Amino acid sequence: MGVDGRNDDASRRTRGLAASLRRIYATFVKELIQLRRDRITFATMIFIPLLQLMLFGYAINTDPKHLPTAVLVQDDSAFTRSFLAAMRTSGYFAVRSVAASEAELDRLILSGAVQFGVQIPAHFGRDLIRGERPAILVVADATDPSATGGAVAALQGLSANVFARDLIGPASSLAPRLPPYELRIHRRYNPTGETRLNIVPGLMGTILTLTMLMFTALSVTREIERGTMETLLAMPIRPVEIMLGKIAPYLVIGGLQMTLILTAAKLLFGVPIVGSLGLLIGLTMLFILANLSVGYTFSTIATSQLQAMQMSFFFFLPSILLSGFMFPFRGMPGWAQYVGEILPLTHYLRIVRGIMLKGAGLQHLQADVLALAAFTLAAMSLAVARFRQTLD
Repeated sequence: MGVDGRNDDASRRTRGLAASLRRIYATFVKELIQLRRDRITFATMIFIPLLQLMLFGYAINTDPKHLPTAVLVQDDSAFTRSFLAAMRTSGYFAVRSVAASEAELDRLILSGAVQFGVQIPAHFGRDLIRGERPAILVVADATDPSATGGAVAALQGLSANVFARDLIGPASSLAPRLPPYELRIHRRYNPTGETRLNIVPGLMGTILTLTMLMFTALSVTREIERGTMETLLAMPIRPVEIMLGKIAPYLVIGGLQMTLILTAAKLLFGVPIVGSLGLLIGLTMLFILANLSVGYTFSTIATSQLQAMQMSFFFFLPSILLSGFMFPFRGMPGWAQYVGEILPLTHYLRIVRGIMLKGAGLQHLQADVLALAAFTLAAMSLAVARFRQTLD
């Protein structure tokens, strides 16, 4: 082969490479245009990493501080005031309520209004001066062991120097090696701190959220992609009837999932159901309906099943991170707690743990039940409104 032949081969290779690059570039431009048109997918690609960064960087805290605390003070002495001041100074306790009786203190713990209850007995200061080591009772809501561990450790560490400024002068001989008082800590509802007692009830909420969202988010978009929506719309049926008819089967499926999870929780993991089983079932069905309504709303917004899945994930991610399932809810900053209070999973976790572990009744769960009912009503109304727009 001569020089001209080699030059021709090189030229052809160069032209082939240039053509290949032009085709790759054309495909690249086409894909960018497609992404620009598919705004939901593009937004998901941008905002999900940003959302994860924000949540894990700012909202996640495994050592919560300023936990709501109720106190029952039956002694008015300088030692009592010093102990309460030391509690506040530790940063773990925020006294929100002053109980008038032991029954009120128990009610505040049971309802979840406070994380800790502290009872200082009568004659605490007098008994301490006498060297009788009076007992301070600390009741901790231990349904979430990770939320109370650091605070309990800090409370136990106070005993060494909490009265250093009070036991001076004539009382300096009372500064013993051992703490001058006894700290009795009662970890209620989960005294051994077993993680499964906290995780397993919460799993029912997360599993139902994920499955109910996915099922219904795909319902309308599947009808559109398969071309069966026109047939459905040709029937003498109203939008509300279509929505309720499509949601009803998933309510049954959600009930079956709930039964399966509760059975496994009881038989395999030994999680007790202290409260009313009927109340738990009724409120779980309300929670299922809330998630079905959200999923149905997504199905009316999305133009494809892929978009419906992306929107479901975009809702599920903050639900699992900001609800208190994976990390202590009270350890999150204020803005994250405000967002978490909007999510139905947050309120359902309090409900399911309250009923199963605490034996809480409807009167103790009023705030969370009302919040869950309001969310369900709003989601259903939005789903009907969006479906009407889809029909138009």
